[in-house]
Amino acid sequence: MAVQKSRKTRSKRDMRRSHDALKPITLSTDQTTGETHRRHHLTPDGYYCGRQVFIPKQKATKEEEEKS
Repeated sequence: MAVQKSRKTRSKRDMRRSHDALKPITLSTDQTTGETHRRHHLTPDGYYCGRQVFIPKQKATKEEEEKS
């Protein structure tokens, strides 16, 4: 196994850790629906940049799930 020659200084340790911080999620509001979503991501409705990109599938109700 490799063994370090000398101990890392506090400065070097902290410089390495400077990139470990969590960044807050950037949120946007859709132009059409007014719904809040992550930037550069679709809304749950299927909208992106104010227009509908795809039509999401309808969720099955509990009654339909019990039948199948």
